Amino acid sequence: MAAPEERELSQEQTEKLLQFQDLTGIESMDQCRQTLQQHNWNIEAAVQDRLNEQEGVPSVFSTAPNRPLQVNTADHRVYSYVVSRPQPRGLLGWGYYFIMLPFRITYYTLLDIFRFALRFIRPDPRSRVTDPVGDIVSFIQLFEEKYGRIHPVFYQGTYSQALNDSKQELRFLLVYLHGEDHQDSDEFCRNTLCTPDVTHFINSRMLFWACSTNKPEGFRVSQALRENTYPFLAMIMLKDRKMTVVGRLEGLMQPQDLINQLTFIIDANQTYLVSERLEREERNQTQVLRQQQDEAYLASLRADQEKERKKKEKQEQKRKEEEEAQHKQMLEERKKRNLQEEKERKSECLPAEPSADHPDSVKIIFKMPNDTRVERRFLFTESLSVIHDFLFSLKETPEKFQIVANFPRRVLPCLPSEEMPVPPTMLEAGLSRSQLLFVQDLTDD
Repeated sequence: MAAPEERELSQEQTEKLLQFQDLTGIESMDQCRQTLQQHNWNIEAAVQDRLNEQEGVPSVFSTAPNRPLQVNTADHRVYSYVVSRPQPRGLLGWGYYFIMLPFRITYYTLLDIFRFALRFIRPDPRSRVTDPVGDIVSFIQLFEEKYGRIHPVFYQGTYSQALNDSKQELRFLLVYLHGEDHQDSDEFCRNTLCTPDVTHFINSRMLFWACSTNKPEGFRVSQALRENTYPFLAMIMLKDRKMTVVGRLEGLMQPQDLINQLTFIIDANQTYLVSERLEREERNQTQVLRQQQDEAYLASLRADQEKERKKKEKQEQKRKEEEEAQHKQMLEERKKRNLQEEKERKSECLPAEPSADHPDSVKIIFKMPNDTRVERRFLFTESLSVIHDFLFSLKETPEKFQIVANFPRRVLPCLPSEEMPVPPTMLEAGLSRSQLLFVQDLTDD
């Protein structure tokens, strides 16, 4: 169901709302309606403001600080064109002029005195700019109500934003200050500014900003440009890298006269814009080149850093491998040393070998893993662990081994185990007086 605010919109406004949403891609209908209302339902101005926002240019409805207007007005090369009011004609005209002259002088003198005295009592409210965009929108609404919609496209933003856009886009900016109390303002707007020829000329050649001097924003610009009379037009452009007034047109002008004067100002200053475009393009190319060089330098630096990192990793890996090899070698040497010490200890603890004529003597021949033979005599009463200790004490015996007897084939239990905590004697193991035993290497296992 449509919201109450949407039902109150006219068919034309609804069509503009839908068209604006299609052009901008804004999903929120409330945001679209609010934006169009701020721009007085001028869809072109609303879309342009939206595009400016997307390009990083502040919205014309954003609050801007009241900073001094940065426009050069002291250039002695400024073209100035002033149209004087027509002189009285004939005896009747001059007579009326001289009759009204004292009243006119008295009126303007008293008006100036009154305004001067009023400044001490109450400061001019126009000196405080609180809503510059509101001043512009209000002036445009009043202008269209009085003179219609056929007019140059007004820049719907503050004067500072118009200057910024003119600078960024390298376009001429035409400023019109509307003096509502001046006797020539109404005729200029109706018969000159709003004519199709002037409208087309201004729209195709420049940005157009206008405001009434009765508004705080217009009054602030009036103080900056220091106009002498109305209607007043100022042409501003980027010249020598700063915004500069290059033309001043004052007084009531006819349409063709206005077009001729604006054309003269444009032709006289077009070379500055062309030069600025070339310089800007050169700066952009230089910036792009510098950026490419920086990127290439960073890429080279990263490659060098990566190469150095890999080199350090390789050195660190090599160092660790060397340390591990040294540690492993040290463990092996310690293991060998411990093994040798254990062999010596076992050898010292062995009982003496009995004589061949001893009644309990057992002659055992050991076949070693390297196919060598070792012979020794033991006693039947001695434990099988003595055989194991004897073999362990030999240099050619592996670290781990087992003793196997044939006929029947069996592994002799020479070491204590859970099943047999105390190894049997040689007699209990069933050994004969002359026995052949095999020593099997278990080191790999």
